[in-house]
Amino acid sequence: MSEPIRNKKADFPVAPTPQNTPANNAPISSHAQQPGVSSIKEESLDNAAAASLFARNPALVSMIQGKLGQLVGRSSGYIESLPPSVRRRVAGLKGLQKEHAKLEAQFQEEVLELEKKFFGKFTPLYQRRSTIVNGGVEPTEDEVEAGKEDEEEEETKEEPKKEEGEPMSGIPEFWLSAMKNQISLAEMITERDEEALKHLIDIRMEYLDRPGFRLIFEFSENEFFTNKTISKSYFYKDENGYGGDFIYDHADGSQIDWKEDQDLTLRLESKKQRNKNTKQTRVVKISVPTESFFNFFSPPQPPTEDDESVASDIEERLELDYQLGEDIKEKLIPRAIDWFTGEALQFEELGDDMDADEFEDEDDEDEDDDEDEDEHGSDRDVDEEDTDEEDDGTSKPKKEAAECKQN
Repeated sequence: MSEPIRNKKADFPVAPTPQNTPANNAPISSHAQQPGVSSIKEESLDNAAAASLFARNPALVSMIQGKLGQLVGRSSGYIESLPPSVRRRVAGLKGLQKEHAKLEAQFQEEVLELEKKFFGKFTPLYQRRSTIVNGGVEPTEDEVEAGKEDEEEEETKEEPKKEEGEPMSGIPEFWLSAMKNQISLAEMITERDEEALKHLIDIRMEYLDRPGFRLIFEFSENEFFTNKTISKSYFYKDENGYGGDFIYDHADGSQIDWKEDQDLTLRLESKKQRNKNTKQTRVVKISVPTESFFNFFSPPQPPTEDDESVASDIEERLELDYQLGEDIKEKLIPRAIDWFTGEALQFEELGDDMDADEFEDEDDEDEDDDEDEDEHGSDRDVDEEDTDEEDDGTSKPKKEAAECKQN
């Protein structure tokens, strides 16, 4: 998947023509919402009927997609019909456009350098935040007073002092709470994940030597894995795309060293097996992939040209995976305290197809599903067809395909 990734740059609408319309898809923007075009309705359309028609005729869908693909970037013949002198002027304008593209690429490079420069100024603030969150130091009076300036008048009124219980170090579950308020991340976090994410003590970012960035999750000692840090790196291609934009290439995640029977990306499932000779049945436990935030560190990979088993939703999964990384880099890390308090939610714009009630419904369904899980996973019985069993009692059950809840 080669999607241009724009930096902070204004988009100017340009009327599309066969000559200036790029053959690749719309870019994934790191600082802007995806562009949309208002629909023009000439007559009412029965969407259900249309969907039913396409569902019954996959060959028709394939034919339409093929025809549309052949039209992208093709000339209408108008330019070729112009006199030679006019075509020469058109070629001259295309030459000017190439110079413009060089300046755009230079602009993007300088924007990246500017981001790196200010990231160096942000880093000491992130480091101090981490020490306060983890109980290393207390905030100064000036920092506290500055933080109170933005509070509403009624919130600044003195409340009756509450008795202090046992001394508490830092801010417990700071990052877990912040992540659960960030909707795109909250959807991925299961109840089992929460026990591990309570040990998350810092999330930080760093730029790579080549175009790209790395997200680093730091954990305290816990019962789930031995890693002190788990990271994920996002890489851009070396060459710039249309308009000088960086092009997303792929992502790599570090390996998680799970402790025995503590892999949160797997669950235990009971399965009945019948011996074909003795007809006796037995129940065995098998590990199958399950939804977990930690699947984030095993990102989908772009298909190769020789790959014939490409998932139909691979492009969507790649884009969602990249967007999650951008949300952590551009939203969660810079404004972690606002996500912890929930104040950042007022600046989030939910799509028309997802409202608060839908999120509550989904959470309720997840809770119902989680009730069926034990400490390491679910123990539900699965009745299947008889499976051949060797004399030594071993068998090779088929594992389910791993799924990542990244919708």
